[in-house]
Amino acid sequence: MAQLTVTDLSKTYPNGFTAVKPCSFQIDKGEFVVLVGPSGCGKSTLLRMIAGLEDITTGEMRIGDRVVNDTDPAHRDIAMVFQNYALYPHMTVRKNIAYGLRNRKVPANEIANKVAQAAEMLNLTDYLDRRPSQLSGGQRQRVAMGRAIVRDPALFLFDEPLSNLDAKLRNQMRIEIRALQRRLGVTSVYVTHDQVEAMTMADRIFVLNEGRIEQIGTPAEIYHRPASTFVASFMGAPPMNLLTGRGTGNGAVRLDGGQALSVPTDTETDRPLLLGLRPEDMALDGAGRIAFDIEIVEELGAHRLLHGRLSDQPFTVSVPKDTEVSTGPVRLVAKPGAVSLFCAEKGHRL
Repeated sequence: MAQLTVTDLSKTYPNGFTAVKPCSFQIDKGEFVVLVGPSGCGKSTLLRMIAGLEDITTGEMRIGDRVVNDTDPAHRDIAMVFQNYALYPHMTVRKNIAYGLRNRKVPANEIANKVAQAAEMLNLTDYLDRRPSQLSGGQRQRVAMGRAIVRDPALFLFDEPLSNLDAKLRNQMRIEIRALQRRLGVTSVYVTHDQVEAMTMADRIFVLNEGRIEQIGTPAEIYHRPASTFVASFMGAPPMNLLTGRGTGNGAVRLDGGQALSVPTDTETDRPLLLGLRPEDMALDGAGRIAFDIEIVEELGAHRLLHGRLSDQPFTVSVPKDTEVSTGPVRLVAKPGAVSLFCAEKGHRL
């Protein structure tokens, strides 16, 4: 495993489009980092730059102590798992896993040992003599991971490896990949557009938007203290409620629509603000000071989502499954410290 260090890295194509704006970061040895963001945000381009599949426009990249800006992918000591598995259909599982090792002239007995170890680790021992067409989607993805594991790389790269799987198998494979990474201790960079994958798998999350890194942090930091309204609305299902209002200067924000909500710090008088509240940080309370009008109750089994309007603005509240609710006006209270404040003009956290 190796440390990945990036300094002022950027990518601009010949037509002038900047896919990745200058960024600097460090990924420590053994760390599992997830790059997450919507389609077109630059996450896959950044991963491909790390892999050497895209040229670097500016900046420097180091894997361990080596500057790899001009190093070919084959010599970067990385292993990559792709979205479409990239298996050879005419080869057996055994030959697919061993292919890279044979190309590197690794001795046959060492190849056999490495393939056997990887197959046992991935529960593929009984499938080594089958071809990819005889495997399920999850098994094919395991074969692709096995091919990466036997390389014993300094860096694992994953490019949306679970997007072709159904929801149940995706959940299972998330757990398997994370457990495998911890067992191997290999530094890993994982790309996804699925914020649930990011939250459940990462040591740290890099949230990208329009080619720039909006925020870097642990899943808890990203979720509870989003750096911008983009992060607040992208990370979380359902997303954070964002309400427009103005600061009163005395520890409250008056929402557009009339209600005043207390906030943890004084706000500038008459300044336009966005107030953020997570749905699960609200609770029904007959003595609460916040008026909320429920329009739709969404049953999700483990909990219920109450959709409606607060100060005539769209708002969602999450309550336990056994909470008795019906449509109509109710009162709410917010958990202490639950309020986030953002600049209404630029969207950054205040």
